[in-house]
Amino acid sequence: MKNRVIVWFRRDLRLADNPALRAAIDGDFDSIVPVFIQAPDELGAWAPGGAQRVWQHFSLDALSTQLENLGSRLIIRHGPTQQALDTLIEESGATAVYWNRLYDPLTIERDKAIKTHLEQRGIETASFKAALLHEPWTVKTGQGGPYKVFTPFWKAVKDRGSEAPLPMPDRLPEVWSRIGSEAVADLDLLPSIPWDTDIRATWAPGEDGAHERLETFLESAIDKYADDRDRPAIAGTSYLSPHLHWGEIGPRQIMHRLAEWLDDQDSQAVHDHATTFRSELGWREFAHHVLYHFPDTPDAPLDKRFEQFPWSQDDEALELWQRGQTGIPMVDAGMRELWATGYMHNRLRMTVASFLTKNLRVAWQHGERWFWDTLVDADLANNTLGWQWAAGCGADAAPFFRIFNPARQGERFDASGDYVRHWVPEIATLGNKHIHRPWEAPAAVLDKAGVELGRTYPRPLVDLKESRREALSAFDEIKR
Repeated sequence: MKNRVIVWFRRDLRLADNPALRAAIDGDFDSIVPVFIQAPDELGAWAPGGAQRVWQHFSLDALSTQLENLGSRLIIRHGPTQQALDTLIEESGATAVYWNRLYDPLTIERDKAIKTHLEQRGIETASFKAALLHEPWTVKTGQGGPYKVFTPFWKAVKDRGSEAPLPMPDRLPEVWSRIGSEAVADLDLLPSIPWDTDIRATWAPGEDGAHERLETFLESAIDKYADDRDRPAIAGTSYLSPHLHWGEIGPRQIMHRLAEWLDDQDSQAVHDHATTFRSELGWREFAHHVLYHFPDTPDAPLDKRFEQFPWSQDDEALELWQRGQTGIPMVDAGMRELWATGYMHNRLRMTVASFLTKNLRVAWQHGERWFWDTLVDADLANNTLGWQWAAGCGADAAPFFRIFNPARQGERFDASGDYVRHWVPEIATLGNKHIHRPWEAPAAVLDKAGVELGRTYPRPLVDLKESRREALSAFDEIKR
């Protein structure tokens, strides 16, 4: 009797350094059946948003091609997941199901139920670490609890090291021809109205695209990373976040390749820039640590005082923020970049989040939801931690009195105005002095630039100083 194993792909859409796949290859199996099961209902409110679905389509397409090139093929099914696995077990005669672990609350709950069900059927199950360097339950404070502050968390794990990445398989066994599959297109992930043109033009989803992105970063950006990562007009960051989210590349692959590359670098400055980059991977680890230990944080503030915060119910202001029509150029540029490309530079993520939660005093959950639907790298752990950080109510949160002035952010990190001019062309002819504060420009300057506030470009939604004062007053209320 043939011994077959199902490898259940989720957000680990790669073949190299895939522990579940490697365990199947190294096990006593005659056949390996790779499967992806589409079951968004099982993720509740946190099913992939529109931009994520676009990425997922092309990433699955790339994985399918890779598998075919190695002699296998990707089996695609619709959920419910337990039912789909049961059916595939019957069709294939599989005696085992392997997968890589994920750490979102609903996924953990679902996976535990499936594991129990399969084992009751006599099916072997095994799950593996693939998405993180350090699983959340393996890192504890001196008192045995979870960390809530990044710096001691990173200090505790940054020198631990990690296992060497697993190799890419040379060949995979053929999948029994009797096992049917849907096509990637049958998952209906792409929008019916093609709003995703710029996303397609900007990104290359898939394992190959992830490694190309990493090599580009090493060759052209990491040697200035600590300085350039805050300047949105230049390609100073790695742009690896969506590839990491979908598991097209794993964190230990990045760490290993980075260490390998640094072996050939003599400059201490380059090593220092790399240390800063490693800490950003550490922030991702910290985000998953916090989400695992505090699973209510996607909806509820970690700092319970903020349950009483007097948020504004201003739907019009929220919509203008979403559309990039606030009259604050740095905010509008970030929101338009997000809508066009499915991505926003991290400096802008902090800026627009501070503006929404503190200047407009709109609850952070509204921003979190918008990012979830529009970011290609929308990750529940990162998104939750980032928004609670910006709002001042989460782990390692910025103090509430730290309110980003978006005009000053622009003057500091986009001094030449290149970023704003690209995304807010209505004011592109303004000089550097006024590009980030058009409301302060004299009438003659506005006339010469062809800018009419309130007609060609909005007046500011709020006065930055006054709205800051009101936010601090509101915070004083909940402190008492």
